[in-house]
Amino acid sequence: MLRLLPPRARAAVRTGWRGFSALPLRTQLFINNEWVDAKSGKTFDTINPVDETKIATVQEAGKEDVDIAVAAAQAAFKTWRNIDASKRRDMMLRLADLIEKHRTRLAEVESLDNGKPVHVAHDVDLTFVIECFRYYAGWADKVGQSGKVITPTMGTSGTFAYTWHQPIGVCGQIIPWNFPLVMQAWKLGPLLAMGCTTVMKLSEKTPLSGLLICDLIKEAGFPPGVVNVVNGHGPTTGDAIARHPDIRKVAFTGSSAVGHKIVEAAGQTNLKKVTLELGGKSPMIICKDADLDQAAAACHIGLFVNMGQCCCASSRIYIHEDIHDEFVAKLVRLASRLRTQGDVTSDTDIPICDLGPQVDKIQFERVLDYIEAGKKEGANVALGGGRLGTKGYYVQPTVFTEVKDDMKIAKEEIFGPVMQLLKFKTLEEAIQRSNATHFGLAAGICTRDIGTALAAAKDLEAGTVWINCYDNFDMAVPFGGYKTSGWGREKGEYALENYTEVKCVMMPMDSKN
Repeated sequence: MLRLLPPRARAAVRTGWRGFSALPLRTQLFINNEWVDAKSGKTFDTINPVDETKIATVQEAGKEDVDIAVAAAQAAFKTWRNIDASKRRDMMLRLADLIEKHRTRLAEVESLDNGKPVHVAHDVDLTFVIECFRYYAGWADKVGQSGKVITPTMGTSGTFAYTWHQPIGVCGQIIPWNFPLVMQAWKLGPLLAMGCTTVMKLSEKTPLSGLLICDLIKEAGFPPGVVNVVNGHGPTTGDAIARHPDIRKVAFTGSSAVGHKIVEAAGQTNLKKVTLELGGKSPMIICKDADLDQAAAACHIGLFVNMGQCCCASSRIYIHEDIHDEFVAKLVRLASRLRTQGDVTSDTDIPICDLGPQVDKIQFERVLDYIEAGKKEGANVALGGGRLGTKGYYVQPTVFTEVKDDMKIAKEEIFGPVMQLLKFKTLEEAIQRSNATHFGLAAGICTRDIGTALAAAKDLEAGTVWINCYDNFDMAVPFGGYKTSGWGREKGEYALENYTEVKCVMMPMDSKN
């Protein structure tokens, strides 16, 4: 993996990824383009999940801080909404260039705070972040105040009608800890392109990399108040954002349980609009005609990417009974080859880990509890099944076979490196069992029959269906869920709708001669 990095990045790895960027580690609140302390004086610690040591003490925003941030966003919106769209475009492009410039430093801090392998943060996460801002920069000067001219049909043919697509206003954005920089970009990209302003809450588990972006936002030329970033916990800071009467829309990514609370809070003040990208328990169907090596790679990526801490993880894998044993062997073999810290590549003595720790002690213990539940309910542990090492929040890559649909591990989102394998006889049965859940974020099917693939894609109740692959993402392609996996869509043109109000204007086309 090391040789895949650019030369300067490789050199930075060998020196501990230090001294590569002048970006300082920030721990305050970013309001109106200034770094400020919380009014209450409250703080909290952020912990390195690799060794369980404290990284930094971070300022915790309360209601008063949220009020100040919202006021700054309101003031900025008055001019930001009307600024020349090409200027918004250029600022976003400059921001993308600055992120590219400081890519190594951002990857270092992302890895430090979240626990994901630093080369993954550098090569994968930062690539998505940069592409996101460049993609939405391309929309900034194309959406603006644009709309449609409409031809009336109900006896008003002499009427001129058109729509304006206008920015919705001040938005609250609450992002999760599993992909801190990517989730921040997914939220900011369409918002900035449309001309909205924001108060964003970073996850209390992983605030540090998102704070680094704030200095780059200021350097890129964004006016004060356009982007305000606060730290804090959900029941306090997040709740203050969700309830704030001057916030017109809330975007949240996280668990379904918290999503329900966001909706309740948002509805108790000004009935603000809400978009939600929530949890999942995504199925993957492996047909007997599948290319088994291709399918095994898709399942492996789908489950073990980001240590299983992915909302669309392919955690329920339905395998046709005719190929079950052969396919299980392939999955176990792949999972057993996952590298962790301490493993060494063949061409360097720098440890490169593919499997980092869970993000914190709470998540670590939660995953281990699910593993124990699987054992007690009779699932077979084909690989792993416990803690990895004695320091840090590492969980062994775990594969369960002989899993039944009514087991806890088959019904609930684990959010860890725990794979559930189930057997099926017919495709109809597999689809029915796949849909028998209140989640509906993603699904997958592996088959070499295009008719089978497309028919299954139509019938699977999920916002994304991957065929013969998994976790393929592109900024132009929307992402979101059915059922309790969310409302609305992230990414692509669809995400712009989240930050848009549609205004209709009508007037008679008459004239006085």
